[in-house]
Amino acid sequence: MVFLRTCFVWSFLVMIIVVLFLNNGIKASHEVFMKLQSSSAMSVRKIHRTGYHFQPPKHWINDPNGPMYYNGVYHLFYQYNPKGAVWGNIVWAHSVSTDLINWIRLEHAIYPSKVFDKYGTWSGSITILQNNKPVILYTGIVDENNTQVQNYAIPADVSDPLLRKWIKPDDNPLIVADKSINKTQFRDPTTAWLGRDGHWRMLVGSARRHRGVAILYRSRDFLKWTKAQHPLHTSVKTGNWECPDFFPVSLNHTDGLDTSVDGENVKHVLKASLEVTRFDYYTIGTYDTKKDRYIPDDTMIDGWKGLRLDYGNFYASKTFYDPSKNRRILWGWANESDAAPKDSAKKGWAGIQAIPRKLWLDPSGKQLVQWPVEELESLRKKKVELRNHNLDKGEMVEVEGITAAQADVEVTFSFSSLKNAEEFDPSWADLYAQDVCAIRGSTVQGGLGPFGLLTLSSENLEEYTPVFFRVFKVQDKYKVLMCSDASRSTLRNNSKMYKPSFAGFVDVDLSDKKLSLRSLIDHSVIESFGAGGKTCITSRVYPALAIYNEAHLFVFNNGTETITIDTLNAWSMDKSER
Repeated sequence: MVFLRTCFVWSFLVMIIVVLFLNNGIKASHEVFMKLQSSSAMSVRKIHRTGYHFQPPKHWINDPNGPMYYNGVYHLFYQYNPKGAVWGNIVWAHSVSTDLINWIRLEHAIYPSKVFDKYGTWSGSITILQNNKPVILYTGIVDENNTQVQNYAIPADVSDPLLRKWIKPDDNPLIVADKSINKTQFRDPTTAWLGRDGHWRMLVGSARRHRGVAILYRSRDFLKWTKAQHPLHTSVKTGNWECPDFFPVSLNHTDGLDTSVDGENVKHVLKASLEVTRFDYYTIGTYDTKKDRYIPDDTMIDGWKGLRLDYGNFYASKTFYDPSKNRRILWGWANESDAAPKDSAKKGWAGIQAIPRKLWLDPSGKQLVQWPVEELESLRKKKVELRNHNLDKGEMVEVEGITAAQADVEVTFSFSSLKNAEEFDPSWADLYAQDVCAIRGSTVQGGLGPFGLLTLSSENLEEYTPVFFRVFKVQDKYKVLMCSDASRSTLRNNSKMYKPSFAGFVDVDLSDKKLSLRSLIDHSVIESFGAGGKTCITSRVYPALAIYNEAHLFVFNNGTETITIDTLNAWSMDKSER
């Protein structure tokens, strides 16, 4: 594998592109399985269920909807099938929390019951109006032809601290697609923002042929909405935009901003979940409030090779502003990738939410940074430490004394020189990072790297999921690759199981010759944050041997340059209430 012929590289590239563009090996969340969608779980398999990630006791979940902080309580709504473990029968399930980690389930907030949502209550957002009253905006499906409209719902009793019941007024729908819009690709309204003119604005995701579109609507009273003459933004050759998100970020600090903030020292972020690739992409840019247009910065790539919130199994994300701690919080859905829908039905559950993350603009202004919310640290239990430990080529050390299947690990690596960084092959220039990771995996010896963690590993390394860095040299600069490679994650030989080499490049200054990594390990999910959260990768994996107390954690180096573990802190993690 060290020496690859050019023809092999390009044939490999073609194969990867085919897989990537066919929903990334993931079934579309709106695919209907008539025989399975109402087949309730008779039992729930415990193996691979998470300990501290959000998931209901059974059945299917997908998109996080309308997260908010309201009168001292966090609310999370999410797409849920109360009748089965595959997509279908979708309702807005509702849970509440005081710490974003431990949750109490409530009755469903909204579900199909009216002529304007008879065939589905799909994703949307929440806006808190000036009178401190929250309003849900959501997509309703009105017929068997998948006609989509935008509806609203309001609390039945605002004085109820948990907002248990919601009403869908009869003056719905608020918005119906006009002739210029594909009414079957018209969904997922954003949180609204209040303009300087006193008018509310919000976006709905759509597509025109192969062009993604963020359709802009305005309203004086939040009831009568008018489509703007032009979209807020569009992008060619991206396909349909699902779950758009639009919010401001500060140029001066890491605090979050209310969605309606604009002006000096503020940039805006436009995020779209691309239905074709099943990844979440974003750009950073300027919001022209006079023209109601969004213009990405010149450094941004507005398409499939652009920035992603997460370079792994992470989709349909949603942010909200948390005024209690002045932060913007990101939620994202990590679906199953183990096998066919019938297998999800057998195990009785499917889907989790990633750990909520604080999100802010990097000082460079070129990307966002994400980090698990600080409340997660309340689940840390037994701790082990490792300091100033050298790893020569081919060496690894086991991190013992914690529960490796349910852990939080933070490690800082250092190296004395960059001179052993391997040359970046020019033929890789047009490849995605995950393609390079598939070629130069953790077992392929390098110069400066690969080094990192072997997570969810069996004792004798029959299976493991490596999360690692490689440093390449590109002329007089350096390029850092971060990988989370599921290809060796399980011994089970199931052709339908999706085991990708997820990866992203890390935009980091190596002048201090250090790289940091944090990985949240939770039975069937590994969320990793490179360089303080500049690059994030979520992987879903299903080990056969490395389960429960049989899971191990190693630190390894497979490069010729000696790597020093400056600091390693690892904790066993307690279970959260869900």
